[in-house]
Amino acid sequence: MVQATPTFTTADLDAMAQQVSNWGRWGADDERGALNLITDAKRAAAAALVTEGVAVSCALPLAVTPAPDNPTPVAHLMVKTGDATEHAAIPGLLSTGDYFAMAPHGIANTHLDALCHIVVAGKIYNGFDVAEVRSNGAHRNSIMAAKDGIVSRGVLLDIPGLRGVDWLEPSERIARGELEAAEDRQGVRVEAGDVLLIATGRDARRDAHGHWGMLDGMAGLGADCIPWLRERDVAVLGCDGVSDAVLNDTEGWPMPVHQIVIPYLGVHLIDNLQLGRLSAACRERNRWAFLFTLAPLRLERGTASPVNPIAMF
Repeated sequence: MVQATPTFTTADLDAMAQQVSNWGRWGADDERGALNLITDAKRAAAAALVTEGVAVSCALPLAVTPAPDNPTPVAHLMVKTGDATEHAAIPGLLSTGDYFAMAPHGIANTHLDALCHIVVAGKIYNGFDVAEVRSNGAHRNSIMAAKDGIVSRGVLLDIPGLRGVDWLEPSERIARGELEAAEDRQGVRVEAGDVLLIATGRDARRDAHGHWGMLDGMAGLGADCIPWLRERDVAVLGCDGVSDAVLNDTEGWPMPVHQIVIPYLGVHLIDNLQLGRLSAACRERNRWAFLFTLAPLRLERGTASPVNPIAMF
């Protein structure tokens, strides 16, 4: 049964942001946020979960074709091809090559949001002024906070499985109680330093009904889940949507998960994961925790990076 999510006023969400804030928790100059929760011991314990050597990618292919959910496709150009290889830069060495450019944010490509991505009341994570994000890039809270990669225990919560459906419909909200019910059903508990992945069945719905735009709605977490994420000390949050149930109708808070979890909790978000294959792998094994690895591009002053997250069993 779908659990109802409570209604929050603007004042409620203003207060929630302050109550769950991690500003100053790891020092006044910290730019890593909840990545600090992933200790060497946490990584070592996560690595010990690998018993089969099976790897599952959780990334969508880079979207090069325009679609309702992809208004700015990846630009993919060939600069050297098999039918025009006579102009070799090195005499005698023939090769092919390409060039691509992309805008990572949005709902088309799997990407990691940096902690500079969301601004609330003129501030980004840890109270830095938004003026730190300038025309030449982010001088605070850039994607380089994760320059050494993210390696931890990953946990998948299968909300369609909990509800007994193939997918959640656009704009459906996941209640805090459903996160705990999914834990109980799956025999797993989200712990400090985990990478938490939330499955809504977006892959299956897109396969059945085609692409749709963000303003047509996205299933995701209700705002009542935000204090739970802080209580469990989740290090990174990912979803096959954008974590938020889009759009929220509270004035000033259209995407409260993005607006609180990134700038106040300091939790990096992974948007647009492909979780269908991972869900199948977890169901097959009845195993919902795994080694999770993710390596963003080392883009100095970047606000995001395309990523190819890997779950290993």
